[in-house]
Amino acid sequence: MADSQRRVAIVTGGSRGIGRAVAERLAADGQDVVIAYAGNDVEAKAAVTAIEAGGGQAVAVQADVGDEAAVRSLFDVAEQRFGGVDVLVNAAGLMVLSPVAQLDLDDLDRMHRTNIRGTFVVDREAANRIRRGGAIINFSTSVTRLSPPTYAAYAASKAAVEAISPILAKELRGRDITVNAVAPGPTATSLFLDGKDQETIDRTAQMNPMGRLGTPADIAEAVSFLAGPGRWVNGQTFFVNGGVA
Repeated sequence: MADSQRRVAIVTGGSRGIGRAVAERLAADGQDVVIAYAGNDVEAKAAVTAIEAGGGQAVAVQADVGDEAAVRSLFDVAEQRFGGVDVLVNAAGLMVLSPVAQLDLDDLDRMHRTNIRGTFVVDREAANRIRRGGAIINFSTSVTRLSPPTYAAYAASKAAVEAISPILAKELRGRDITVNAVAPGPTATSLFLDGKDQETIDRTAQMNPMGRLGTPADIAEAVSFLAGPGRWVNGQTFFVNGGVA
């Protein structure tokens, strides 16, 4: 078991993209990390190896965030391996783009299971097991405000996350646990880049005053703040998008 004075973080979707950057950043901040991943063992092991190479401690656990038994087991591993849970980062997410008129409802259901039910299931477990002084960080998206075509189903699922977070913050009154949602803008990950041509990517990069896409490290920096020193930020949606409007 790790030093009980160290903070312990669970990062869902922590094997790739923004989730992996978050896991590595929290480990660099001195937290022990439990990486929850959906199914890619190779990527999960690579994430753990990277953290350990940097002097951190991590373990990977395969878990469907929409499955309550799997999520209970995820928290069990964190407690057995590291002694408890102080930080939860809900970075697991699924995005399928389609105009409303052509949306495959199976895709809607899959996004609902991961983005809404998954957030709710993991948050529920955290609400019962996270230690005093902890932080719950959910993931929304800036497209809830930008409203681009083809993003209706995805944005709707993330708007639900924005609704859950401040309510849970109020329900945890008296326990010194913060609950916030991070809403990234366009970020250079496979989730965003896949299926887009270079012209679309370049045009999107120019939408904000910084003139570039975000990087996973940009988002991880914001999560690091909320997971550590940002104790007076609570019940908020934190837009991390370089000023895109």
